Amino acid sequence: MSRRYDVVLLGASGFTGALTAEYLRAHAPDGLRWAVAGRNKSKLEQFGQDMVYADVTDPVSMRALAESTKVVATTVGPYVEYGEPLVAACADAGTAYVDLTGEPEFLHRMYVRHHERATQTGARIIHACGFDSIPYDLGVQYTVEHLPRNVPIEVDGLLRAGGRPSGGTFHTAITALSRPRQNLEAHRDRYAAEPRPQDRSARPLVKKIHRQQGFWLVPLPTIDPQIVAYSGRLLDRYGPDFRYGHYAAMKHLPAVVGAVAGVGLLMGSAQIRPLRNVLLRLLKPGAGPSAERRARSWFNVRFVGRGGGRQVITEVAGRDPGYEETAKMLAESALCLALDELPETAGQTTTAAAMGPALRDRLVKAGITFATLSVDEY
Repeated sequence: MSRRYDVVLLGASGFTGALTAEYLRAHAPDGLRWAVAGRNKSKLEQFGQDMVYADVTDPVSMRALAESTKVVATTVGPYVEYGEPLVAACADAGTAYVDLTGEPEFLHRMYVRHHERATQTGARIIHACGFDSIPYDLGVQYTVEHLPRNVPIEVDGLLRAGGRPSGGTFHTAITALSRPRQNLEAHRDRYAAEPRPQDRSARPLVKKIHRQQGFWLVPLPTIDPQIVAYSGRLLDRYGPDFRYGHYAAMKHLPAVVGAVAGVGLLMGSAQIRPLRNVLLRLLKPGAGPSAERRARSWFNVRFVGRGGGRQVITEVAGRDPGYEETAKMLAESALCLALDELPETAGQTTTAAAMGPALRDRLVKAGITFATLSVDEY
């Protein structure tokens, strides 16, 4: 494509968007044509980059933005409220799109409404390009590569992390929790619209709380298992029968009880408008943890994969998961789509299917580790 820019970042004036812009400014290769986009020129001037006017409520400006660049990266959420005009514009313009959504409803509705058009134009629509869901999507792919081909495969992801959310992330999570009916409707619509492989199956695996690898494993109701399962449906390498389980790994049972009770209370409060409004006032969008707090944050995901008589244990690890590493993942995803030789893909896809090892190599060079801990026959 002949476009003015290689990458445009929408949302640079927000907390995570600013970190992403700073990462691009520090790590973009010489000659990369990139710009920041938004409504407030004064907030964007601090980055010293070209600026593109963009208003998520104005479809005309979204179309102009999409037509100006090879890749758009957006941090503007909640995506279920603000995201669709840009997805639609990128699908029409044949422009690659990456975001940070963790909202299943948005993911499913965008597939139903825009996957077919994006397939026609060659646009690659890739959601969840941050801590949701790159460590799990690429970590599972890395694990599967160590297992035999053409056999049933089961992978468990065991997450441990330390950090705190920004205001924008917190608002997005509460919005998603407050819409259970809409989430269910969107899932059903997606299931009806998405063609499934005839000779293979790939889906999330949900188990009860149990012990493994020295931890209590608590199922996580996040978007990540759905992303991983979609990669399994897109990629033959995941075998004829693929299952993925996604868990928080906790050392002590009292902590498990407290965490389950806390999540239940949060989900219940999100359904009641007055309580939801109280929660939303706790953290304001645009706010986030200090640099010192982020420096103490970390994440570690251990994957246990089994198939064809082999067990493989791998690990993906990094620093501050919610912000610095998320900004890194989003920026490297955009750079990968703009600059690297990649498989021919189009429509709504995943990081594993669209970028896979190329993006993994970028992230390793940027400091995120992918390691093989053990390979055993059984």
